[in-house]
Amino acid sequence: MKIKIGLVNIDPRAMDEKLDTVRSQVDIIPIIFDRVDENLRWKDFFPVWIDEEEKMHKPKCPNIPMPAFENYKNLDVVVARVPCGGPSMEEEGIRDVFTLQVNLVVANLVVETKWLEKLKSDHGNIYVVFIGSCSPMVEIFRCDDLLIHQSDYWVYKPDLKKLKHKTLMPVGSCQISPGNAETGKEIWPSFLTQSLGNNKSTMHIPKLAYVTILHSSENYVCGAIALAQSIILSHKSIIDPIDLVLLADDSIGPESIRGLRAAGWKITRIQRIRSPFANKHAYNRWNYSKLRIWQLTMYDKIIFIDSDFLVLKNIDNFFAYPQISASPNNKVIFNSGLIVVEPSQCMFENMMNKTSKVKPYNGGDQGFLNEVFTWWHRLPSKLNYMKSFRNIDDYKHQIPEDVYAIHYLGVKPWMCYRDYDCNWDLQDHHEFASDSANEVWWQLYDSMPTHLQSYCAMTRKSNENFVANKNKARNASLPDGHWRTEVKDARKMEYLN
Repeated sequence: MKIKIGLVNIDPRAMDEKLDTVRSQVDIIPIIFDRVDENLRWKDFFPVWIDEEEKMHKPKCPNIPMPAFENYKNLDVVVARVPCGGPSMEEEGIRDVFTLQVNLVVANLVVETKWLEKLKSDHGNIYVVFIGSCSPMVEIFRCDDLLIHQSDYWVYKPDLKKLKHKTLMPVGSCQISPGNAETGKEIWPSFLTQSLGNNKSTMHIPKLAYVTILHSSENYVCGAIALAQSIILSHKSIIDPIDLVLLADDSIGPESIRGLRAAGWKITRIQRIRSPFANKHAYNRWNYSKLRIWQLTMYDKIIFIDSDFLVLKNIDNFFAYPQISASPNNKVIFNSGLIVVEPSQCMFENMMNKTSKVKPYNGGDQGFLNEVFTWWHRLPSKLNYMKSFRNIDDYKHQIPEDVYAIHYLGVKPWMCYRDYDCNWDLQDHHEFASDSANEVWWQLYDSMPTHLQSYCAMTRKSNENFVANKNKARNASLPDGHWRTEVKDARKMEYLN
């Protein structure tokens, strides 16, 4: 029986000489598809805003033509030439629509030609060979599936289930990622079921974790404690337990570790990683430490959450989404405060090899990750509700009632007082000020055991900042008038006494 080889973005004549000695053993099949419209740009697939509630119209994605898959059955190997499309990957990620098309054509071809065979026998083996000076997209073809990489050749044996997961995604962030992305039907039943072949199946319980990180200082210990408590209070899952894992460097002392453990976190000690392109004293100079989450390979998937979040509603279902799934930040950029990740040691090593070469737009982890994972999937904005109010006509800064999680941008609630949001005192922080969001955080604080509340004590430095900034706001007679508020927080009284 001949080996059937499908060619993607390759002239069959270019393969004649390479396959001349095995011509009688192979069947060469060119894969025909229309090239994507050259007028389309990357930003067309990653719009800043879409109608997430679909009240006005269902968001649509630009078309990326695919082959007629019914014409290409039972392939054994797919060989594709990867277009480089634009700047050097040494400095920034590829955002080229044709490159994306070639990768998606290969992915869909592999899934379409072997998926039914896998369901029947649990085999469905197929190999993919990429040719060219540029690698395939790591967002689609996992390094864990890479068998050989020599010079301009990459050979993969793809995990069909994970690859199918990707082919069910929208072609960018032009639509909300579907909750049924795992198989096209229900979320959890398919996520839990592992085929054994011969139409038999068993329950595969994936290892899952919520993860956060603390490094460089103890300023966010209180926030991490509150985050853990909010996850526990909102947790209602058919999968139990889902671990809470906190990565901590040596700056987090024994007393703080005791409080974090008492709050529910499992602690993993790490060495922090410096951001090569951050300024010497920048706030984000150690933010590359977040890359350590890819080393948590004892878990199938994790949802990483920054420690300045509160989770208000159960978000366990979002574990069914693929890497990288995130909420939009601006233009083609996702916000790295909450992301779905599939841990992988080879992916961690891949990223570490790029840290000194890839230039992030902001010098930190968010800029870096957006260059490594240029093709990402849109989670609802209410899953990462960024406390930012830029409409100058919005005086109340009220948060919606149906958000999943609040991302507390600006001065953090525990660094101020329960009846006062310190962001009001700083004109350049007004967009982050919200009395309603502040109230939500302190309601969670009230539900915490007393011994955990003690980790949220007001520091001398925070109080000095509060007094100085409030005096400035009073002297400037800022129109919101919050500087007139008398602070009655017991934490202030304890501090003064």
